[in-house]
Amino acid sequence: MKISKRKFTIYFFGTVAFLALVRLIFPGVAMNGKKSVEKEPIKETIAANSNHKNKAAFPMPVGKEDMRTIFTGKDGKEVKSRIYSVPGFEASFPDQNDVQLLAAEKWGVRPVADSADASKHLSSLVYIGANPYFHIDRLRDSSPFLVPRAAVLLQDIGRNFFDSLHVKHIPLHKIIVTSVLRTKADVAKLQKKNANAKPNSCHLFGTTFDVAYNRYKTVEAPGEHRREVRNDTLKWVLAEVMRDMRERNRCLIKYEVNQGCWHITVK
Repeated sequence: MKISKRKFTIYFFGTVAFLALVRLIFPGVAMNGKKSVEKEPIKETIAANSNHKNKAAFPMPVGKEDMRTIFTGKDGKEVKSRIYSVPGFEASFPDQNDVQLLAAEKWGVRPVADSADASKHLSSLVYIGANPYFHIDRLRDSSPFLVPRAAVLLQDIGRNFFDSLHVKHIPLHKIIVTSVLRTKADVAKLQKKNANAKPNSCHLFGTTFDVAYNRYKTVEAPGEHRREVRNDTLKWVLAEVMRDMRERNRCLIKYEVNQGCWHITVK
């Protein structure tokens, strides 16, 4: 049977109006239908995830006692962590250049002659000149590049330092990186003014960086003035972070007495 366009339009809008009226008078009809459609898939999803070996993939309901963060105690109050630092800086960070050099040769790039030669290895290096967790000092004898493994280590140190300052109720400060990748030309130039500079420097491999322990950059918004914190206090906190990284076999660290920095090579 052929229906004219006018009759089709009348029937269509009449049906829509009728269904809208039914839903208005009996709202439970629509709700029951929705529940019957949605309820079973949700059950199946939970069941599937509960049998999966990685159960954390589906967040399950937890009690109040399980909703605490690492910064609060059982009573829900924020916990202030104490500063313990390390027994001794030189004893806690004793890794000499010969030990660090083995790791540098294992994980690093081939030493480069100069900046022109370094540009040929950029595909194996990561630019670290901008990062929210650390500050790059004005580099006079090195360039802001590291192998990816070392770049991740540096970021983790900066981020863990933030966490430690937070739980100890100390205003946030960034660590300051003072030296990174060096070319052979950089090392030769540095040897003329620094007796500690070695021709077989670990910095040649892009695996090593220096972090100051007597200078820090305060994190504050424009116009904001946070309370001052002694550099010794920040040094004690950073020493805890450095010790933890070394004990987790992430890196080798030498405490440089005369240079005011930690000399760090990734493992």
